[in-house]
Amino acid sequence: MTATVRSTPDPVHLDAAAAAGELTPLADYLGSVLRRLRALPALDLDLTQAHGNVLADNVVAAHPYPAFDQAAIDGYAARSEDIAAAAAGRPARLNVVGDLAAASWRPARLTPGTCFSVAAGAALPQAADVVVPIRWTDQGMASVEVHHPAKRGFGVRRTGEIVTEGMVLARAGTTVTPALVGALAASGIGHVIVRPSPRVVIVSTGDELVEAGRVSQAGQVVDVNSHALTAATAEAGAHAYRVGICDDDPEALRALLEDQTLRADLIITTGGSGTGPGDMVRRILSRRDGSRAGMVTFTDVSLYPCGTLGFGTVGSAEEVPIVCLPGEPGAALIGFEVLARPVIQVLAGAEPVFRPSVRGHLLETVASPGGLREFRPALVAERRGGGYTVQPLPGGARTLAGMAEANGLLVLGERVTSAAAGSTVDVLLLDRRR
Repeated sequence: MTATVRSTPDPVHLDAAAAAGELTPLADYLGSVLRRLRALPALDLDLTQAHGNVLADNVVAAHPYPAFDQAAIDGYAARSEDIAAAAAGRPARLNVVGDLAAASWRPARLTPGTCFSVAAGAALPQAADVVVPIRWTDQGMASVEVHHPAKRGFGVRRTGEIVTEGMVLARAGTTVTPALVGALAASGIGHVIVRPSPRVVIVSTGDELVEAGRVSQAGQVVDVNSHALTAATAEAGAHAYRVGICDDDPEALRALLEDQTLRADLIITTGGSGTGPGDMVRRILSRRDGSRAGMVTFTDVSLYPCGTLGFGTVGSAEEVPIVCLPGEPGAALIGFEVLARPVIQVLAGAEPVFRPSVRGHLLETVASPGGLREFRPALVAERRGGGYTVQPLPGGARTLAGMAEANGLLVLGERVTSAAAGSTVDVLLLDRRR
């Protein structure tokens, strides 16, 4: 097939549109999209399967943790009054009346002048209020000499000290982490109500696209976007499914989307969202016809470098949300961060929906298109005296190398045409595990 011409964000065109008031403010656009979405229906999952999902309900502790008074360390369970006068040259001597392992279940009780040898986690004998560390003793077996006094409660975990019965362990909207799994298990919880991770299908469109792993020739472009967006989708916590390349064939595109709605909670397309002669996605999806439900609206947004974003629904059996991103790789990644990632978070029931942001000290003067909210890759670093520094990366979002190096996105508002070095700016923090 022949190559097609793709329209990409043009700052001159966007500047003119912004000046004429033809662009939808980004905040208004995001609000209108996200209000149309609902979190996926909740389901009950075994605790071991819930990791990475988002809680649909608050989780309340049904039991205290610890469930009983227990030794926090290995040592000797004793009465603090029996060792109050202990000193290095004048130890307190106690009779060791038994050993208590973590698995010991028979009740035990101390009498004055006695102690039990205990393992960490063992139930505390009645009347014991301290556990003396082994290193403070002569490690005796029938009797033990204690060389240091211990205050009441030392080496002891009391019932409910960590978690009290009825305590909210985690709130709805919280992502289940390994540590949270442990806390829930310790409180006797084996099942939780969560939102399923969204199933997201990623499609690249264009006659000119060829698979990665080869060098493109004239009239060919390597499919960068489906690979990058699949990785970004997985990083956002969703199940990502890359279906590869779809040619600019209306029937093929319709058939592919209809087929993918059977397994998708969200579809992301890239390419074909402009108004050029080869932009098939926009022409097909922005028309309502009798063969499918839903419709996609393409909106010129006050966003640089994206410009145009598409959102709507597709599918005749069940309407599935779809996000349409530009074909230029940097713009597609910015569009994903700004629109697709928040959509995924809403479907997953996650809170907050947006990336965390900080204010930082700008290290270099930058210019920005007027009337557009620009997202520019940057390096964010913590300052020794507190706060952050923000270093813009060369080439902006159009340079994939800059996007790959970035750990933040510098955000310059619609009214900003220049930000001077030393000024304070907003920056979104990206998740970069390095």
